[in-house]
Amino acid sequence: MRNRLTNELAVCGLNAVLALGEYHPEQINRLFLREDRLNAFSQVCKYLAAKKYPYKLCDDAELERLCKSTHHQGVAAMIEEPSPPPAAEADLDLWAAEGKTGLVLHEVGNDHNLGAMVRAAAFFDAHFVILGGEDQESRISTSAYRVAEGGMEHVTFRTVRSTPAFLRAASKRIVTIGADPRARRRIRDLGGIIEDQRVGSRRPGIALVVGNEETGLSPEIKEQCSALVRIPGTGNIESLNVAQAAALFLHECFEL
Repeated sequence: MRNRLTNELAVCGLNAVLALGEYHPEQINRLFLREDRLNAFSQVCKYLAAKKYPYKLCDDAELERLCKSTHHQGVAAMIEEPSPPPAAEADLDLWAAEGKTGLVLHEVGNDHNLGAMVRAAAFFDAHFVILGGEDQESRISTSAYRVAEGGMEHVTFRTVRSTPAFLRAASKRIVTIGADPRARRRIRDLGGIIEDQRVGSRRPGIALVVGNEETGLSPEIKEQCSALVRIPGTGNIESLNVAQAAALFLHECFEL
């Protein structure tokens, strides 16, 4: 939940807040927790006390009011509302030089999908997530943090105004793979596609482009991708959930 008066966002869920406290405690403005969670967050509370930031023991009713959810798992941290910076050429240069993998999300649908994809990205060592300016539903929200189960602390977020324009520039530096259920190439071909782009012993950077579950990637976006790849299935249904598809692609890249 966002607090528009203080420009804060509630981060709730045990694993989400544990990861926040371990990797970015400086982002926590206030902490609210049940008494039974105090031992797990003792170091965070000491840190906050030293910074003269408040923490408070409270009951489930107050936590639910803060988070607007019953899924708080006994703890909530208030942070500044995230505002990822725009992607820059320096980012592309870094991802290319270090062979990083990331996701480009275009109208993926909702913040639950975003959280699930961030969780998969962290699990499979993907470094960055690009949010398109066209996507009004996929937001860094309380729900996204909770569903990501701590993954938010392991990825770099960037934004772009126009996904096609970003891909046009990105494809000159890294390999951009579009997920398309009607593509000729299959996910098992991904290794060969990446190998063709390898420079010496260094694996190129990879951006996996995923789109809306109903409409997929637009022709304009497909045109800017280095390659289009599909996940083969029985055909009983047309495609996987976008977060499931992203996880399979991220696993394939992790294995390369």
